[in-house]
Amino acid sequence: MKRSLSATSVTSCAAQSCAFAIALIAWAAGGALAHGGEEHVLPPSAVRSADFATPVPGTYSLPPLGVAADGEVLTSDGEPARLHELFGAEAVLLSFVYTRCSDADGCPLATAVLHSVGSLLSQDPGVSSRVRLLSLSFDPEHDTPELMRAYAKKFRQEGLDWHFLTAESESALAPLLSAYRQTRVRELDDAGEATGQFAHLLRVFLIDQKRAIRQVYSASLLDPNALVADVKTLLLESGAIATPASSAQEAPRIDEAAARRSGDDRSGYDRLGYATRSLALAARVGRPVELLDRMSKPPLGLPAVPVPDENPLTIEKIALGRRLFFERRLSHNDTLSCAMCHIPEQGFASNEMATAVGIEGRSVRRNAPTIYNTAYLRHLFHDGRETRLEHQVWSPLLARNEMGNPSIGAVLAKLRDINGYAHAFEQAFPGRGLTMSTLGMALASYERTLVLGDSAFDRFLYGGEPEALSTVATRGFSLFSGRAGCSSCHTFSAEHALLTDDAFHNTGVGYRAAIERGTDSGRGGNLRVQAAPGIHLDVPRTIVAQVSGPQQNDLGRYEITGDPADSWRYRTPSLRNVALSAPYMHDGSLATLRDVVEYYGQGGVPNEGLDSRIRRLTLSHIEVDELVAFLESLTGDDVERLVEDAYAASVGDPAH
Repeated sequence: MKRSLSATSVTSCAAQSCAFAIALIAWAAGGALAHGGEEHVLPPSAVRSADFATPVPGTYSLPPLGVAADGEVLTSDGEPARLHELFGAEAVLLSFVYTRCSDADGCPLATAVLHSVGSLLSQDPGVSSRVRLLSLSFDPEHDTPELMRAYAKKFRQEGLDWHFLTAESESALAPLLSAYRQTRVRELDDAGEATGQFAHLLRVFLIDQKRAIRQVYSASLLDPNALVADVKTLLLESGAIATPASSAQEAPRIDEAAARRSGDDRSGYDRLGYATRSLALAARVGRPVELLDRMSKPPLGLPAVPVPDENPLTIEKIALGRRLFFERRLSHNDTLSCAMCHIPEQGFASNEMATAVGIEGRSVRRNAPTIYNTAYLRHLFHDGRETRLEHQVWSPLLARNEMGNPSIGAVLAKLRDINGYAHAFEQAFPGRGLTMSTLGMALASYERTLVLGDSAFDRFLYGGEPEALSTVATRGFSLFSGRAGCSSCHTFSAEHALLTDDAFHNTGVGYRAAIERGTDSGRGGNLRVQAAPGIHLDVPRTIVAQVSGPQQNDLGRYEITGDPADSWRYRTPSLRNVALSAPYMHDGSLATLRDVVEYYGQGGVPNEGLDSRIRRLTLSHIEVDELVAFLESLTGDDVERLVEDAYAASVGDPAH
């Protein structure tokens, strides 16, 4: 019996550094492929649908995902060759297959989809002549060159450049399989004999003319239309083909006013009615700002920015620091920049995740704090382990679970080999060039320019504008500075408001996490997980434990000082621009400003070291609303310009 399948749609998605074309698949109509003398039912990815909508080529980007590996192979004529020699085109689609495969989500799918890609490309010779398809067998013991030559005859099409390859031996093939992370396991029958079948995961690679991998397709993401759109996007990028007038007309119109606003801060994500305000990367409008000029006068409500004598601000240092902030090649595997945890359109924090994620998806214990106004801080990081911006950068650069670099020397050597950096460092630091110190000084220079004040609160308190705050926010300020006692830690003066005492306090959050980590109690042993806007699931902790490693303990400031009194103490964050930087607390455990106000209103979590200023408050729902309104009034007036400036920054490209 045949299954009923069809593909439904393709959409494009974007982040700070990338945009991918993704096929969304659903079951609906039937299809089959004659393959090796047998008929195989195809999964949804292999079946085209009239409802399928491809993204417009060139309206999104495909980031480099690494360098395509090279190795020894055999052509179907039995001639030895290097894989790189066979790339030989502006765009290459490489699949790993074996001829005896009968898995409908495996090799037959890959071959059928590539066959469909060939049919689509044949409609445009100017494109098809710049594309090469390579299908490499991972079963060289059976798939000899002669067999691959016979196999290829079933799929040849006029004008399609498709090569079927194998290897001389298993040992010759092994380095390639490892480099492309192709796993395969021989299937055995009940007697322990090989069946000739392999358990494997389908992967198809899109490779550009510089031998960089630009997309990796799995069975669920493999659709001919999506592949062709991605191929054309690469060819448009390289200039191999021109943008058709029809494509330009079909491209989505960009609302420049929206593109100059900050991105989605996820406010309202706790409610079912949440609607995203995210912008695709292609829709963003960058516009450089004279950051040094902004520093000539501090924003209303903030003091002059302290700048160390040994690192005065210059245009060259700021420009270099901004470039480094967005440089993905500063990470060990060329994938992660500072800006991917401190996202400009999300308050230079990260609204998506409670705690940060490093290279290769490695877990980080703590929330990514905002970079806004770090120039004023005496202590950096949640535990205050650094005291100068010039030194701060090396902690994430060298942390195994953040940017993962093996050493200071490795970072400097990599930058020296990237075109333009040696000259840029010499311009910014004449006679010194690139060193450990100057790298930190450049990044610190850019970060010092990210000062943001002149909020409604500032205009109310320091600008002589009593109407700048709403009535609700004004009552919230009275609570903040009065009965609620918030200002005892989030301090302000008659001249300015940093809204932090830059000290360390035990608020009970770290203690609560430690207790929950050591017990399976609470909500019946369940962990509350938000699955979608307004939707939460209580997931048994036993299930979570099966799919995750042990959570690291976090003792806060104690890890720096060794003083038991510092257990679970963390630096007081500034509340400026706090509405932009959800989620909150050092571990991102409180999702909204309302959650934060209610947590403190309940008196935190009692423990021996709990700060004496934290006590139970009797706050009505109206008073909670008033405090939240006040906190929302602390957003500065220059957010859009700083985000525009960030959009104008180049993003480090491993392919260049």
